[in-house]
Amino acid sequence: MSTTPAPATPITTLVRGAVRYLRSIMGADAYERYCEHLARRHPDQSPPSERDFWREHQDWQDRNPQGRCC
Repeated sequence: MSTTPAPATPITTLVRGAVRYLRSIMGADAYERYCEHLARRHPDQSPPSERDFWREHQDWQDRNPQGRCC
């Protein structure tokens, strides 16, 4: 039994790209990007939990309102 994944079809590739794009526009990938940044720039620091990250992120947005609808 082979454990290698089947090659992605063009439709699958397109859908995955669209999902990645939409997640980045909506900011849903902010925690992943922050963890990558932390690992690159500050390897001695451990990342906060995802829950703590989002809490701090929301608090920062409330303190620094920028062109948001809500």
